[in-house]
Formats: sequence, structure tokens, C-alpha cells
Amino acid sequence: MYNWLTDCVFYVAAALLVVSSLLVITSRNPVRSVLFLVLCFFCSSILWMLLEAEFLALVLIFVYVGAVMTLFLFVVMMLHIDLEKLKTNFVRYLPIGALIVLGMIGLMGYIIAPEHFSLLAPAHHGADYSNIKELGTALYTHYVYPFELAAVILIVAIISAISLAHRGPRGRKSQDVPSQLNIQRNDRVRLVDVPAEKKE
Repeated sequence: MYNWLTDCVFYVAAALLVVSSLLVITSRNPVRSVLFLVLCFFCSSILWMLLEAEFLALVLIFVYVGAVMTLFLFVVMMLHIDLEKLKTNFVRYLPIGALIVLGMIGLMGYIIAPEHFSLLAPAHHGADYSNIKELGTALYTHYVYPFELAAVILIVAIISAISLAHRGPRGRKSQDVPSQLNIQRNDRVRLVDVPAEKKE
């Protein structure tokens, strides 16, 4: 009963993941594309749960769906995206996009080949199994150098984005405190002696 229910959940989540992934790239409305991407993340978290990777599934929901995609949704809704201009550039970049898609399909076929990726169902672990412990052990022992390299690349990307987006102060009004303290009365106030006139 458990295996039958698990298989049903897997096939439903996988089908929803494939359909929502196609809708992300084929939808004409950017807001709908972001919402379909949120559905992709939910389906992916279900698959992570089935693989007994609870920590990764919860991080995918809390971080990506709860923070990153919410930010993307607000940005897309606030920006005025010219869809007609995007459609005109679609044909021009179609050959490059087709080459990238073919390369990704070939790379994915190489990765999920039987000699690199096992198609057998993962073995179930006991109650004392800790996914966080296994992830931390693998991350900070076998993959510590790629992890540190990825951290450096992310820091460089953040600094580059800030440098490109920073345009300097524009029309900023600030006070010059020393010049205000050193000001003299004659520089600001001019006394005018107006003679008094008496009406006849």
C-alpha cells in the first residue's frame, strides 16, 4: 500500500513539474510565468521529500518560494515589460537558443545515463537517519573546495551587480556644517536704513 501510494505521488508530482516547467517558458504573461515557477518549486520539493531529503525540500519552499519568488513576483508586477519588443527579438535569437537547448539536452542525457545515474529506487533509511548530517558531512569533507569556490563566485557576482547598478548620487542635498558654523552676520543679513516719511 505504501509503495503504491508513493508511486502515485511521484508520478503526479513529476507530471505537474514537467507541465509547469513548459508553461514557465511558453506563457505570454510574465506574472503567470512566475506563478508556474512557484508550482515547479512545490513539485520539486515533493520529489525531494520522496527521496528522504527533508531539509532540501523545506529550504526549497521557505527560501525560494517564500522569499526569492515573492521578490521576483513583486518586481515583475512593478516593471512595465514591453512584450511586443520581446517578440520582435525572438526570431533573431532563436538559433542561439536552439543551440543552447540542444546542448542542455545532450548534457542531461549524459548525466542521467545508466552508468552515471542509477534508475533504481533509493533505499529507505531508519528512524535515526539525519539528512542534514549527511549533507553537512558530504559538503564539508568531499566537496569543501567546490563549496568554497561557489561562495567566492557568488560574492564576486554580488559585488559586480552592486558596481553595475550604482550610479552615484543624483541631486542629493546635503548640509555643509563647517561653512554654516563659520558664517558671519554680514554675509547673510543686510541692514537697510530707510528714512521715515511723514504724510502731509
